[in-house]
Amino acid sequence: MAQISPHHPGSSSQRRERHTDARTDNMEDFRIHSMLLTGSDRGIGLGLVEQFLQLPYPPQLIFATCRHPDGPEGQVLKEMARRYSNVSTLVLLQLDVTDPHSIKEAAKKVEERVAGCGLNLLINNAAIACETTLSSENAQNMLSVYATNTTGPMLVCQAFLPLLKTAARKSRQSGMSCSKAAVVNMSSSYGSISLVDGWEWRQDISYRCSKAALNMLTCCQSLGYGPWGILCVSIHPGGVKTHLGVEQGVLSVATSTRGIIQVLSRLSAQDNGTFLDWEGKTVAW
Repeated sequence: MAQISPHHPGSSSQRRERHTDARTDNMEDFRIHSMLLTGSDRGIGLGLVEQFLQLPYPPQLIFATCRHPDGPEGQVLKEMARRYSNVSTLVLLQLDVTDPHSIKEAAKKVEERVAGCGLNLLINNAAIACETTLSSENAQNMLSVYATNTTGPMLVCQAFLPLLKTAARKSRQSGMSCSKAAVVNMSSSYGSISLVDGWEWRQDISYRCSKAALNMLTCCQSLGYGPWGILCVSIHPGGVKTHLGVEQGVLSVATSTRGIIQVLSRLSAQDNGTFLDWEGKTVAW
């Protein structure tokens, strides 16, 4: 089987600008009580945790989950929790998105900590990729990548849906927003069927198919969860340059994650079921 590794594909110049309105980038207005993020121990996930902690008003509760919280990467999160303990409570939890028991146990722990307030923001970030081609791709790779990138986010959303519903019901805000209740699926322009972005760079068949399927999941969730007041979107983080050194793009993790949070702060009902990038531009399906 091909080597499996976290993956952050390149962006595309073919994306069109999304509709914008008078909403500002004033991050002081972006206030979330609680959020949970999967795959938070490296790359985009770790960068998002740090950027949320640096907001003028950080979330009161940040649940940072990963498969091995006691591993080396988990130590970085533990140090971050100590460093920002005066502004936010960062809770490190074990959660393997391919393990239903692990997901349910994490949901129980989150339910205990939020004390009836629900969960405002769920970010499905955990993902893997196999560097494969049309000729080298196989069933084992496809099943493994789908389990993490597509089935995982579906199972996580199912487990945390009651907490998202509670947050939406108890919120005093009208409309939809990430401060009220939202599901953010970290997708990729590689999952765009019309763009087939970066094909000359990497084929990554299983990754592309899994992200295209994740985008469909987002659309289904927007229809199913929308009536409960839960906003659902797919986000492309851009071509992020990480410590792996295999990505085509030149974006730093900090640049990408700062942009993502600015986009999240502006989302409303008009964005439910959409596919946006880290700058807020619409990505073609």
